[in-house]
Amino acid sequence: MASGDTLVVFTPLHNEAPSANFATLDLRNGHPVLDFDAASDEDAIFTGVLPRNYSGGGITATLIWLATSATTGDVVWNTAIERIDTGTDTDADSFATANAATATTSGTSGAPTYTGIAHTSGAQMDSLAAGEAFRLKVTRDANNASDTMTGDAELLAVEIKET
Repeated sequence: MASGDTLVVFTPLHNEAPSANFATLDLRNGHPVLDFDAASDEDAIFTGVLPRNYSGGGITATLIWLATSATTGDVVWNTAIERIDTGTDTDADSFATANAATATTSGTSGAPTYTGIAHTSGAQMDSLAAGEAFRLKVTRDANNASDTMTGDAELLAVEIKET
């Protein structure tokens, strides 16, 4: 597998919402989206398997998102990875420390913004290896001072690619 190749794609319908503070499923012109509130941190969680042809170079999670109505302001996104191997107790969360990116919404309502968040191999990926199951947690860090966009951020899709 080469750098930049797509490994996994998640859509809002793949979300396994946590028990509290979760992004809500919505539709935008027939497109499923996950709404992340501007007033409090909300999460979406996706489960996948890292393909066996992953060569170990780290990954980038690209969030494809829109603003419900805003045409100005920034959103702070966090992504965290949890490796699910034979030693993982799935009764408790064990996500690695989140990585963050701040992105400015599109100036055109309805136009998507693509925001990449890189995770180097090793600790940032919770030591995830090819062929192993994992969870990806996506959070809007709404209480971060750099998150200035009013209204919901709508997650349309997530692409995981090799870095």
